[in-house]
Amino acid sequence: MRLSVLDQAPICEGMAPPQALLNSIDLAKLADQLGFDRYWVAEHHGMPSVASPAPEVLLARIGAETKGIRIGSGGVMLPHYAPLKVVEQFAMLEAMYPGRIDLGLGRAPGGSQLEALALMRRREQGYQADDFVQQFAELRAFMTKSFPSDHYFRRINISPATPGNPEVWLLGSSMWSSQAAAQWGLPFAFAHFFGGNVTREAFEHYRSAYKPSDTAPEPHSMMAIGVICADTDEEAAYLTSSVQVLFSRLTRGNLSPIPSPETALAEIKSGLSPVAETPTEFPRFVHGTPDKVKAQLEEIAESLKVDEVIAITIVHDHKARRRSYQKLAEVFGLTPRY
Repeated sequence: MRLSVLDQAPICEGMAPPQALLNSIDLAKLADQLGFDRYWVAEHHGMPSVASPAPEVLLARIGAETKGIRIGSGGVMLPHYAPLKVVEQFAMLEAMYPGRIDLGLGRAPGGSQLEALALMRRREQGYQADDFVQQFAELRAFMTKSFPSDHYFRRINISPATPGNPEVWLLGSSMWSSQAAAQWGLPFAFAHFFGGNVTREAFEHYRSAYKPSDTAPEPHSMMAIGVICADTDEEAAYLTSSVQVLFSRLTRGNLSPIPSPETALAEIKSGLSPVAETPTEFPRFVHGTPDKVKAQLEEIAESLKVDEVIAITIVHDHKARRRSYQKLAEVFGLTPRY
């Protein structure tokens, strides 16, 4: 099982928002050193708790600060953009960091309907129809130079030209994304930490319905799951209270920064932020000692037959986030890069 890192650039209570980006750069350097496979940056808009509306910008800096880890978007929300612009952005990243770039594509807005409206390409039409299928076909045609001979976009040259292309992934948290990834022959990343109600069904359908493509002859699946490691179960539970309250707040439209454990526990005690989760077959966040976390992740990965786990660690203290990933790397025996 391969291990990677997913980063939303969390903004924490009491933190100056730009510090979240410096923390992401620091964590990417650590993940590179520890031997994680990938470092992906999410895209979210209009959220005071998240500082990553433009992953391609942060990736340009992270690439310069790292040596061997693959870096990518987890993901770019394609409905907001013209496919050519996305292809050009990631062609530049591929040119600067050849063989290390992943282009993860998502269909969700990454924010509320208000941000989606503000990001719209043709706002005068109101909320536009879902044209993700057409957008993806156009993006793939640009990357593979496969427009029909009479198509007017065939004359467009992608610059800078590179020997290879970024590795394209489809991201999602629904059966639609599972079906599309299988039909299009793409690696598939499922955001279990975000939902988790159809996790098993999504992965089973993806494997059974997969149609090989030139770029991905075999199915390749990744599960995004919350992970918090600490020296004791008690410490891990204490740290996890922050993300429990964060998700509880989000269900009520409260987008405020990541609370400290003290703030979170006070809200839980007062009843303001109940932490009961919608029942799912697997926990959305695994927390505990490294050995306990390792056993749970291996059990989940084996049960679902996923090839990779990409861990997202949302805690209030950046030092605790670093320690969690260090412990995860150690318990899984990752080989440090340097």
